[in-house]
Amino acid sequence: MNAAPARWETHRNSVERALREALDGSRAENRVVEAMRYSLTAGGKRIRPILLLLAHEAAGGRSEAAAQAAAALEMIHTYSLIHDDLPCMDDDDLRRGRPTCHVAFGEATALLAGDALLTHAFGLLAEASGIEPTVRCPMIATHAGAIGYEGMIGGQMLDLDAEKKNGLSILELQTIHERKTGAFLEAAPALGAMAAGASDETTAAFREYGRKIGLAFQIADDLLDVTGTAEEAGKRVGKDAARGKATYPGLLGIDRSRSRARELVEEAVRALPCDTPGGDLAVLARYIVERIH
Repeated sequence: MNAAPARWETHRNSVERALREALDGSRAENRVVEAMRYSLTAGGKRIRPILLLLAHEAAGGRSEAAAQAAAALEMIHTYSLIHDDLPCMDDDDLRRGRPTCHVAFGEATALLAGDALLTHAFGLLAEASGIEPTVRCPMIATHAGAIGYEGMIGGQMLDLDAEKKNGLSILELQTIHERKTGAFLEAAPALGAMAAGASDETTAAFREYGRKIGLAFQIADDLLDVTGTAEEAGKRVGKDAARGKATYPGLLGIDRSRSRARELVEEAVRALPCDTPGGDLAVLARYIVERIH
């Protein structure tokens, strides 16, 4: 993250440490674990776990207590990337600047590595020692809702179906991205607030912040596919247009897409609870649109 506050780097290091500990404790050292570790250590911005930890602190929690929960979030995100890159899905051969998991290890191993990361993440969250046991169960349910058939997986199905349609509307595209990308990003700050024991009202405010961030992030991603380089995006660019996929720049144009992303970021900042210190969260929100200028 360019020019990111030092606090973000502290959180990032905390997440990296928790991820290493989660896999280093594995009793099985085989090709699946190797593929899991390969994908987890490929870099990435770690935006989702950092969102969780920043919200956790803003809601009055100690970031160390939520490190395992943040690592679980990154494991789930990495599982989704592995599966998203498969030939039967988006068929990508580059992710985070290196060959995708199925290119490096084969499709079968990549599929199993994604499944293993998902299941390991739920185990990690269930055993998160820094979070009250009574809070872990609602957090697990929130995770499941964000990535299940009503969330990320449902959004991916809509995205696949949309490739067969002509003339997708902006509302249909927004629905796809609210589920495919937005639901999981929406959950990240809400989970941080929940882990800190925040009220339902405060958690809902963080959730709304995350929902706006999720849409802004997707617009930024669409813009990078049009205006960015593979080095900037960490993956092949221009693939959406080549496949005829509907995107925000394709429907709104580049300038209007940039404007909409900025509007969403400011709406996200205004959604933050007034009684919590959300300065870093506001900076993180604006970082998302800085990538597209």
